[in-house]
Amino acid sequence: MADRLHTALLLDSGFKKHRTGEGHPESHQRYDAVTLALQRNGVADRAVALAARTATEDEVALCHDRGYIRRSKSEIEAGRDTLSSGDTSVCPDSYEVALRAVGGVCNAVDAVLAKKARNAFCAVRPPGHHATTDHGMGFCVFNNVAIGARHAQRKHGVERVLIVDWDVHHGNGTQDVFYRDGSVMFFSTHQHPWYPGTGLHHEKGEGKGEGKILNHPFPAGSGRAQIVGAFQTALNSAAKTFRPDLVMVSAGFDSRMGDPLGRFALTDEDFRDLTLLMMEIADHHAHGRLVSVLEGGYSLNGLASGVSAHVGALAGLKKSED
Repeated sequence: MADRLHTALLLDSGFKKHRTGEGHPESHQRYDAVTLALQRNGVADRAVALAARTATEDEVALCHDRGYIRRSKSEIEAGRDTLSSGDTSVCPDSYEVALRAVGGVCNAVDAVLAKKARNAFCAVRPPGHHATTDHGMGFCVFNNVAIGARHAQRKHGVERVLIVDWDVHHGNGTQDVFYRDGSVMFFSTHQHPWYPGTGLHHEKGEGKGEGKILNHPFPAGSGRAQIVGAFQTALNSAAKTFRPDLVMVSAGFDSRMGDPLGRFALTDEDFRDLTLLMMEIADHHAHGRLVSVLEGGYSLNGLASGVSAHVGALAGLKKSED
């Protein structure tokens, strides 16, 4: 048998129970595309296996208003097909699936901080980075990566978390949660103008959070030079000052060329290089501790190959194995 990897992997077919309707881009087929890609490159069989679990309301309330949590629960249980707070399609199982996504990400954080794995990738649905403290939107119910960061702080005593978001859409929800915080640095590259319209350079945080929100909006057609360039210069410099104890990634693959919901031009090689940059930052400042959480990516073939490159780099595979 091949050696086990230092990477942990959260895969759970229960994430397919979140059904968004015929023709919706954030479909259950995304999960199938990701898992098949990770089976083909060998990571699925050799990684440390993580389990999803149902998060508690207290855990979700680390980042979300309890009124919103209960309202989303009641709306889903009442049979609505869309949350009243925004453009998020739901079905009767969506609340439980969203809780399991949150719980699974918290389990990944636990595993990495307990040194059961060096890094982790969480193939969760629904995505989360558009969910604000009191508002679900943009296909998102709860903010998985933000809750994972706060969980690391509250349960494990982690002081500083770096969250990096390379999704083509700005992670307005993550920014909202930590805008006045200061203990979490949020770094985002994204297309602008584009949904949701936030993430301009002047949005830099307030109070304790001032200077900890770093937005890099780029026009349609941007690719390696702009996005990888921002990581190599601005992010590296910021990380040296911030010195994170944990690195988290909102890994959206709709910034890949050919995605139907984005107009960026990143390639699989670019995602591999972005991943290596993140691992280098984690090695220098956070003992290698890195947790990656799936966000967007709506071309099934593009999502599969992008995830394969990303997770292959996390796992230390050679390029030919991705």
